[in-house]
Amino acid sequence: MTQASATPKATRRQHDREIVALAVPAFGALVAEPLFVMVDSAIVGHLGTAQLAGLGIASALLTTAVSVFVFLAYATTAAVARRMGAGDLQAAIRQGMDGIWLALLLGAAVIAVVLPTAPSIVELFGASDTAAPYATTYLRISALGIPAMLVVLAATGVLRGLQDTRTPLYVAIAGFVANAVLNVGLVYGADLGIAGSAWGTVVAQCGMAAAYLVVVVRGARRHGASLRPDALGIRASAQAGVPLLVRTLSLRAILMIATAVAARLGDADIAAHQIILSLWSLLAFALDAIAIAGQAIIGRYLGADDTDGARQACRRMMEWGIAVGVALGVLVILSRPLFLPLFTGDSTVKDAALPALVIVALSQPICGVVFVLDGVLMGAGDGPYLAKAMILTLVVFAPVALLVPTLGGGLTALWAAMTLMMTVRMLTLWLRSRSGHWLVTGATR
Repeated sequence: MTQASATPKATRRQHDREIVALAVPAFGALVAEPLFVMVDSAIVGHLGTAQLAGLGIASALLTTAVSVFVFLAYATTAAVARRMGAGDLQAAIRQGMDGIWLALLLGAAVIAVVLPTAPSIVELFGASDTAAPYATTYLRISALGIPAMLVVLAATGVLRGLQDTRTPLYVAIAGFVANAVLNVGLVYGADLGIAGSAWGTVVAQCGMAAAYLVVVVRGARRHGASLRPDALGIRASAQAGVPLLVRTLSLRAILMIATAVAARLGDADIAAHQIILSLWSLLAFALDAIAIAGQAIIGRYLGADDTDGARQACRRMMEWGIAVGVALGVLVILSRPLFLPLFTGDSTVKDAALPALVIVALSQPICGVVFVLDGVLMGAGDGPYLAKAMILTLVVFAPVALLVPTLGGGLTALWAAMTLMMTVRMLTLWLRSRSGHWLVTGATR
């Protein structure tokens, strides 16, 4: 039964199966990523406060550096999925190899910058005299693993484009276990301290990258795809990634502005803001899993010249996004009394966080639509529009957020501004999805 001849109910069931099959493993892999930092923090925390503070600074810098290059996963997913939809697996894997080579080049460039400048970067971020040496040590050693981290991003994009999110889940679980074992062994068994934690993370990341490369190389040999670097292909991958880089930097700027504003509101507000932001990020993983499914599915439909299938899949994923957003919102409301005591016993911090958490809960259906449409347009290769939309969102959000300390309202007003930001994103993405301009078919956009 073809897409055109299928009944609406059968079509919905088909989309549901595809979304669940891709989104559930993707969610597991996404959750595994922050667990790396949590394990490192738990192990290093027993060494002392200065070591933990140094790890906090260095890991924040590394996370920021790697997240800037997340386009390696997004752009590769869309490009590979298109070629797979067009039935050309050889070209799909060849496109993926171009993304992996680009990741290696970018990783080498980051190492070249970070190694000599690590002490200055740590000082710039306000590390204390006692924490700075530990932060510098961890940053310098962990930087050696950045090429592997970027290869993991690009190779994850290859497999997602090939409609495989299970392998990334298995690799993430293996990497998490290896990281934990290596950290304990090197920090305490080999008595290397914070340097042992850094080396453990580097080895685990390199192991993950090697596992991905084995899978991709096998696929390349099976389908006769070249493994050699291709200058034109690497350049095309970079060009496709530039708009997504602009989008990511704009989003990072929004989050930095929000944190800076919260800091101006006072200690209780910034503490409450960090708690809420951690929850907001956790909720985002569930919604981002649907977005990842959207990238892979939409790219495949457009590569197969099936615009009707792409529209129907987009509509169904929006329904999923709204439903999951509502469920998450209800969960936040119900769990507030249990959630906050896990992070703080300070009644002032709790009082600041409670009303803001209500706003976060109410905004989850909006977030659901935003994440889904973001994934749909990424899968369509609509990066230039996503970049422009995020810049517009930044322009709207910045003055509103910066006025919060002057106009009053505290943290609740700040998170109202965050909800305004997500609403602007939803409107820009929804208008684009309605226009149909993203429905560009073919093996390449």
